[in-house]
Amino acid sequence: MSDDPQLPGDARRSPALLRERFRAAFGSGQPRLYRAPGRINLIGEHTDYNDGFVLPAAIDLAARAAATARDDRTLRIVAADLGAAAERSLDERDPQPAHDWSDYVFGVALELERAGHRLRGANLLLTSEVPPGAGMSSSAAIEVAVALALSDLAEVELDPVDVARVCQAAENRFVGTRCGIMDQLASCCGRAGHALHVDCRTLAVHPVAVPGDVAILVCDSRVSHALADGAYNERRAACESAVRVLSRDRPEILALRDVTLDDLEASRDLLPEQVWRRCRHVVTENARVADAVSALVAGDLPRLGALLRASHESLRVDYEVSCAELDFLVDTASRCAGVLGSRMMGGGFGGSTINLVYPDAVGDVTGVLREAYRVRHGTRPGIHLCSPAEGAARLG
Repeated sequence: MSDDPQLPGDARRSPALLRERFRAAFGSGQPRLYRAPGRINLIGEHTDYNDGFVLPAAIDLAARAAATARDDRTLRIVAADLGAAAERSLDERDPQPAHDWSDYVFGVALELERAGHRLRGANLLLTSEVPPGAGMSSSAAIEVAVALALSDLAEVELDPVDVARVCQAAENRFVGTRCGIMDQLASCCGRAGHALHVDCRTLAVHPVAVPGDVAILVCDSRVSHALADGAYNERRAACESAVRVLSRDRPEILALRDVTLDDLEASRDLLPEQVWRRCRHVVTENARVADAVSALVAGDLPRLGALLRASHESLRVDYEVSCAELDFLVDTASRCAGVLGSRMMGGGFGGSTINLVYPDAVGDVTGVLREAYRVRHGTRPGIHLCSPAEGAARLG
């Protein structure tokens, strides 16, 4: 369920419509079609780039690509939802970012070639129902859809983890966001009805069933975040600076994943207060991920909800990536009957909250969140009822 899609869901997902839009953009062709989902993250925020643990799920909102091969080395790209187009050559010398949406596409092409895969030029049409800036990984969905299309047209076989690595590298090196691999891996490896317990060091993925008696409600604050603007990268730099200090006498510490809360307490005088609090969030969040997996396996939904609430407080106080709008949504949801837990989701500085809700309370909770937010902030939040879905694939 989404309260404000650009087109009705069934129409946006129609292969016939996607092919029709491709022909309208490029004049002719029988394109191959690809789908790559966005993701929610139950818990495990800002742990992925610290070699930690996360618990995301692919969702039933996705980006789609329609593509045909060209005889030259030109990429012609149409972003149907934006009414925008771009064209670049795969043979560019010293390619530089355009600092717009096309960087997510061309960056993936560059990383595929850096990995040793010679690509063909392509006509590529992109569309997405994953809301941008809402913390559901609209950029990763586009990246993965593009990677599937370009590798398939070039007859390059990649496993899902390889696709995720390429897409993460594109965002790190070309777009400029030093993100971890969670978003891309969730899009590639999703499994219907399951969250994914991911070890971000080994990239081992273990599906964990999500009970059918809980609904996942995502509430978009409409406050758009731009993670490449600096704050996200600053958080990562703080974590890395702490590891350099903590590993001086303990070389086995390669990332904050290797640090316990006792280690951190013993090292308090070695780190600036703000950096220490950043580290405390990551260390305790890794522990919350393990507890959340246990809660899911045991069917202990109240425990899972309590972990979400604790995660939000840690993100708000220690990592300082929440904002007034997200805090208001979390506080409002937490007072609603039928809500098990609520927290901000994604990189922060805007975006969405994730709410675990008993299914028979979804309508009431949606109404309360929509009206309370309108009164306080003058706009309606986007409301999305998300279900764990299959990962990225070619459609035909």
